[in-house]
Amino acid sequence: MNRPVAVRGRVPLLLAALLLGLSLTALPGPPAYAAQAPGPAAAADDAYWTPQRMRAAEPAAAARGARPARPAADTPPSHPFDGLPAVGTFFWTDSTNTGRFCGGTVVRSPHRDLVVTAGHCLRSPDPKRHLSFVPQYHDGLKPHGIYPVDRVYLDQRYYDLGTSGGARWDYAVVRLGSREDGAAVEEVTGGYDLLPYPGYNHRNVRLIGYPGSSDTTHPKPLDCSSATHRYTSTDPAAPGDFLEIACAGYIGGTSGGPFLVRDLTGYALIGVIGGYHTGGDFPDVSYSSYFTFDTLALYLHAVRGDTPAAPRPAG
Repeated sequence: MNRPVAVRGRVPLLLAALLLGLSLTALPGPPAYAAQAPGPAAAADDAYWTPQRMRAAEPAAAARGARPARPAADTPPSHPFDGLPAVGTFFWTDSTNTGRFCGGTVVRSPHRDLVVTAGHCLRSPDPKRHLSFVPQYHDGLKPHGIYPVDRVYLDQRYYDLGTSGGARWDYAVVRLGSREDGAAVEEVTGGYDLLPYPGYNHRNVRLIGYPGSSDTTHPKPLDCSSATHRYTSTDPAAPGDFLEIACAGYIGGTSGGPFLVRDLTGYALIGVIGGYHTGGDFPDVSYSSYFTFDTLALYLHAVRGDTPAAPRPAG
């Protein structure tokens, strides 16, 4: 009796994979840009982000404001673990020289250099120094090295409408430079398929997030498996339909962490913690903007190396 339901549940995933494949084949033959050569940026960021500085970093200033709440008895628990190679953390320092962090996930791309995160992590025009990505960060370690950020792609509407009015576009595609030895991130860590229109109802979604915590001695990401469904916002200031998932313990700092489902190639990315109220108001319920053609368009802009959108001048 369950078999037809399972088959129907895979239809959106298969259609989304087809859409992404067709879009990539439509790209012009020559690369739109040359991959960055290894240079001083990676070496400088690697030297700057010591274990002590990474442990002391705080959640992105606009990260989810999850308030303490006791999870329901049937809410799946989360567990700290050493992470996955393709899931990691962005680190940077803001204008006050405070270290900041936010999660991100490597996605498959022709140039093997793209990571998807939450838009609210990187939307602020506040200067971001030493902005770089550490795959599988845990316990103060950089097991796969560090990759400087080259360009950040957000939807123009997210800049214009803000984190509430533009909540349905709360995602970003980030293009990375090479590691110090010249390796592209996906060559080292692998990556996951990015799936637009994945459907809302999934029985088994893996949610990973890097929590902010007063215990910075051994920081680790959280891992949880749960079901997702559709949540239609009742807040007129933050309209839209979002993925909703119940997993305990996803406090502030977990923004940008992936919603992962199994597909034919391993995992597919169907969301990132963000969207409704920048990811949710309580640590036992998290949200993601729903990936659509807008997400795919942003991905293709990043693949081509187009000029990113930017905040419009005031006035």
